[in-house]
Amino acid sequence: MRVACLSPRQYQRRIFVVLLISACLFWFFVPLRKHEPRPLSPIQIQQRYPLLSRHVHSFNGTGGAWYIPPHWLSSSDVHPENIVDAALLASQAANTKGRMMDHSTIPLIMHQTWKDRHVDTWTDLLRNSVEKWLTYVVADDMAYFFWEDDGIMSFLEEFEPEFTQDFINLPANVERTDVFRILVVKWFGGIYADVDTQPLRQPTSWITPTDLAPWTDPVTDTTFTSNSPVSLILGIEADCSPMSNDYWRMGYTYPIQLTQWALASSTGHPVLLRFMDILTRRLANVANENGGTITSPAAVEQLRLLGPLTLTGPVAVTDATQDWLEEQTGLRWNALTGLHDGGRTKLVEDVLILPITAFSPGRGRYGNMGSMPVTHPAARVWHRAQGSWRSFNPKAEYGKFCRTFFGMCRDWSKGSD
Repeated sequence: MRVACLSPRQYQRRIFVVLLISACLFWFFVPLRKHEPRPLSPIQIQQRYPLLSRHVHSFNGTGGAWYIPPHWLSSSDVHPENIVDAALLASQAANTKGRMMDHSTIPLIMHQTWKDRHVDTWTDLLRNSVEKWLTYVVADDMAYFFWEDDGIMSFLEEFEPEFTQDFINLPANVERTDVFRILVVKWFGGIYADVDTQPLRQPTSWITPTDLAPWTDPVTDTTFTSNSPVSLILGIEADCSPMSNDYWRMGYTYPIQLTQWALASSTGHPVLLRFMDILTRRLANVANENGGTITSPAAVEQLRLLGPLTLTGPVAVTDATQDWLEEQTGLRWNALTGLHDGGRTKLVEDVLILPITAFSPGRGRYGNMGSMPVTHPAARVWHRAQGSWRSFNPKAEYGKFCRTFFGMCRDWSKGSD
């Protein structure tokens, strides 16, 4: 009996099929959500989550829910009828009364968004997370805004009318959320945090005098020092040696990459403007190549190939920040690493770049990158990563597996929109 021998190409194809089937089986047998919703009655919500019940679930407002400390407002202030008017009122009051984060020009205003305010249908993870934020909001005498879709659209139509249609036409919901977080702090200032994050420190204590100390790039011997108050806070989510392939094997585009599940800014910061300039230009380029629209099948496919991470997510935020800081200060981007200085915070101009532990603590052994436990003093926000926008893309999932285990498939799409 003759035994047929497989050629190297046939062998590779069979390995590909086996791995792809394994990835599919793993995906379908492992639940997308680790935290299934447990419906609660109004009484249970009020008892377990009193702040969430009062300020979000039972709040009667148009476009979302909000809380403004009463003493921020004078008796002559008109009670806002919708969330856009309320946010504008709070932003003006914060600036007038000097209600800012310590050592900064960032107003003590908190922004969050979710698909609805039906807290009874949320997961325990989301309820606990938002309740914790509200605890700090009240303790720190902050204003709070919970934006729903109709409130977001009203905001765009009033403050970004020329961009509104492009916003609507973005291929994925996660991309719209990505852009909203940039625009809401651009116009009103404050802190934005995803609803699946939990604060580990009061926002008023996020910046300490130690964070503002001068620091030196050991490669260029350039010392960075600034007497300006902080106007933008961003955190690192990937911190890898540029000489290794660790970052792209873990799915990151850059060795030093920023996160945007939490950020804070004063109004109108140039990095936020640069983010919008880059996005608008990319969308215009896609439209020019597709008959003046980003809604044709070819244009949508082109945007999907870019993916949310690059178009509007962490890569886009990293691009805008790197572009502006290099232009203003000559910063060598990889100097922001915390791998060689114990995870030091770095102030460049008025931009405070927090180490990986600040917004991404508690990472496991794989892909740790210097992340300390959630109990570490440097930890500000814990991202619980519910993954509510995750969807299945066989090629993306195989690419992830291929990068992680074999160090191949570097240029495959990372998106799963």
